[in-house]
Amino acid sequence: MVVVTSAAVSDPAGARLLLKHLPGACKKLRRIWVDGAYRGQLLEWVLLHCKFVLHPILRSDDQKGFVVLPRRWVVERTFAWITQCRRLGKDYEVLPQSSQAMIYIAMTRLMVRRLAAA
Repeated sequence: MVVVTSAAVSDPAGARLLLKHLPGACKKLRRIWVDGAYRGQLLEWVLLHCKFVLHPILRSDDQKGFVVLPRRWVVERTFAWITQCRRLGKDYEVLPQSSQAMIYIAMTRLMVRRLAAA
């Protein structure tokens, strides 16, 4: 599922837009690892409206410098795959729907290449 919003929409508000579309589509989904920004009221909202649990991956308070956080690499890897598509390297689209369509195209292309190699 992909939801593209303007930069004025906060991360938790964007997550609600995305998660409203998931409950029927992902019946086996039980846990979603999320960034520390997705805490607070969003966690409560997900418990009330969805059948899965958000699990925030947080940095420890005494951590200094860069440390790889568990499960965070999955998101960063996916962003790297998306930006391999030249049109998604920069935000050239005028409409959010165009950006959303380009993300679907880029990920479909990635999946088709992997299936063809198998």
